[in-house]
Amino acid sequence: MQRFILARKNHITLFSAILIASAFISRYAFNNLDVFIWALIISSVLGAAPIAIQAYQAIKVKVVSIDLLVTIAVIGAFFIKNYEESAIVTFLFLFGTYLEQRTLNKTRAAIKELTKMAPESALKQMENGEYEEVEIDEVDVGDILLVKTGAKVPVDGTVITGEGHINEASITGEAVPVHKKKDSIVYAGTILENGTIQIAADRVGEDTTFGKIIELVEEAQDSKSEAERFIDRFSKYYTPAVLLLSIIVWLFSRDMELAITILVLGCPGALVIGVPVSNVAGIGNGARHGVLLKGSEVINDFSRLDTMVFDKTGTLTIGNPKVADIATYTDNLDEIFGYLASVENESDHPLAKAIVEYIGDTKLSAVENTDVVKGGGIIAYVNEHRVAVGNVALMEQEKVELNEKVRTDIARFEENGNSLVLTAVDGEVKALMGIRDQIRPGVMEDLKMLRKLGVKNLVVLSGDNQGTVDLVARELGLTKAHGHMLPEDKSAYIEALQSKGQIVAFVGDGVNDSPSLALAQIGIAMGNGTDVAIETSDVVLMNSDFSRLPHALGLTKATANNMRQNIFIAVGVVFVLLASLFMSEWMNMSIGMLVHEVSILVVILNGMRLLRYRLR
Repeated sequence: MQRFILARKNHITLFSAILIASAFISRYAFNNLDVFIWALIISSVLGAAPIAIQAYQAIKVKVVSIDLLVTIAVIGAFFIKNYEESAIVTFLFLFGTYLEQRTLNKTRAAIKELTKMAPESALKQMENGEYEEVEIDEVDVGDILLVKTGAKVPVDGTVITGEGHINEASITGEAVPVHKKKDSIVYAGTILENGTIQIAADRVGEDTTFGKIIELVEEAQDSKSEAERFIDRFSKYYTPAVLLLSIIVWLFSRDMELAITILVLGCPGALVIGVPVSNVAGIGNGARHGVLLKGSEVINDFSRLDTMVFDKTGTLTIGNPKVADIATYTDNLDEIFGYLASVENESDHPLAKAIVEYIGDTKLSAVENTDVVKGGGIIAYVNEHRVAVGNVALMEQEKVELNEKVRTDIARFEENGNSLVLTAVDGEVKALMGIRDQIRPGVMEDLKMLRKLGVKNLVVLSGDNQGTVDLVARELGLTKAHGHMLPEDKSAYIEALQSKGQIVAFVGDGVNDSPSLALAQIGIAMGNGTDVAIETSDVVLMNSDFSRLPHALGLTKATANNMRQNIFIAVGVVFVLLASLFMSEWMNMSIGMLVHEVSILVVILNGMRLLRYRLR
């Protein structure tokens, strides 16, 4: 019976409204007092039923809820035959609950849309080479899949053949399509807007980036922030306090109506709903803009941080070395580049790949007698010429003369934070290349925005040499820079900052960053980072988009402010209502309940503003 009544709570609310309207029409239009009274009695009983059931269920788990206050108030109003008040109070309370639920559902809409966007099927290559449409659960890692124009990418994978433009808004929040070609990474849930591609499945099901987004956001919604836990504790003692106050007032004044009105006016409905709606809306906004906030607790800490620590490679920099400076000492550069590319094609070293990429298409020659010098470089013969490619130590080992011009260039390149690659042919230096990891585009502007948002200290920690780290720090205007840092050194540094009372966020992407991500109050992982880094973090920036970081910080600050606003509104309304009750003659039960429901609607609408938040 209880379940039956609660399931039809909205129908009861509507029927109560009809009865109340009928009561007032019969009295003031037809002067029929009997219909007026009986309509209000029936409305009161119907409306009180679900409220009383909820109060009873709360008492069973030893919780004195708001529903109990309203139930006692309605019974009291009945006792003094104030049917008009009891009917209006029950209707307004039920209608307020309906508005709460409906509005909260809207704030969760963005997250519900995520689950609807999840792919359900895929075109899988079978043993005979043909493609068949299968359920997404039938796709395994390594399977070859075909994605056609307009279709959803079914899994995280790598493009094998074909090219096209993919809308990655579901992952990154950006609606601008991204061009994909051979070896490009694609994500489940994104949409191929044109072209046809064949992909190899790398991650399937819940392991895909899209699956993790849904899982993390659902977990975040279920978690409670410090503010919510405070309100839970506050309500636990506040509700009995209001009940006690009502009894004391009745004992001293013998005014039952005044005591009952105190119960109604003391209901902290807006206080209970205000903070959760802010959290849900903030988390929903983050999910839509490529920022995953793993729980409400993160919002509280993130909004107060004063120090942000960055890993360098893959975070502030792209993590892909490029040739940044070059000096040549020959008139026949094409021939020298041909020799250099031929030798470096033999190596998988990141610096070698950077050189081959820089030179581009050139004539390659046969390479003989290759000798890899550990910590130095490569020596080989190309077209009967002895070619040495490596650092200064290798040149000295080969007794290659480094004249004043070359040494000046070496010093200049090193000051710029470059790793040096010299090329010597038959004992003479022909070229010098400076290779360094490139700073992410737009990072400088993003860091300026972080400062404007109140981050006082911006620190970079890296395992790279101090010179390179100092260069990055100077270029980006960071507060401090520390090189030669092992994972344990980074963790110790963060602990030292925390011991000074600083609230620290750490931003990284690698396995070696995991201890620091877990140790910092706020661990922020780049979305293209390792699984371990993402799992141990509190915030994930999807698609490794550094520009999401200022939005994430601004959003958490806006969410924390929104919570405080809602708490102020809720407490302020209760204070004003109770003060008005004792200091004025116009305040009554119906007006108090109406103001309560309006305050609930106000805090919900205030919280929903966060869904439209954008960093200015």
